[in-house]
Amino acid sequence: MPAAFFVVRAIVADPAKRKAFDDWYHREHLPDAVKAFGVKKAWRFWSVSDPSLHQATYEFADQAALDRATSGDALASLVADFNRDWPEVTRTRETFVLAEEFGAG
Repeated sequence: MPAAFFVVRAIVADPAKRKAFDDWYHREHLPDAVKAFGVKKAWRFWSVSDPSLHQATYEFADQAALDRATSGDALASLVADFNRDWPEVTRTRETFVLAEEFGAG
């Protein structure tokens, strides 16, 4: 079974709030999400071409693991915490299944 990825993109429109958002995500949200989802790995990105765009990517062993994690209380609790702390930040969520991996190592 190929790895599966859960991607959350957030728009932090106010430049003055980006550092606080980044600190909160680093200190609270990412560790909480990793623990709640039981993921293998997680990454966070800030877009270079659009500085308001933040992306978090969570790697799951397979689609079934991703589906279990995102269909239960874990996701609902994380969404509620996010909405409480960052109500003005809009988000999209997508799921991906690894189609191919190429590279040395």
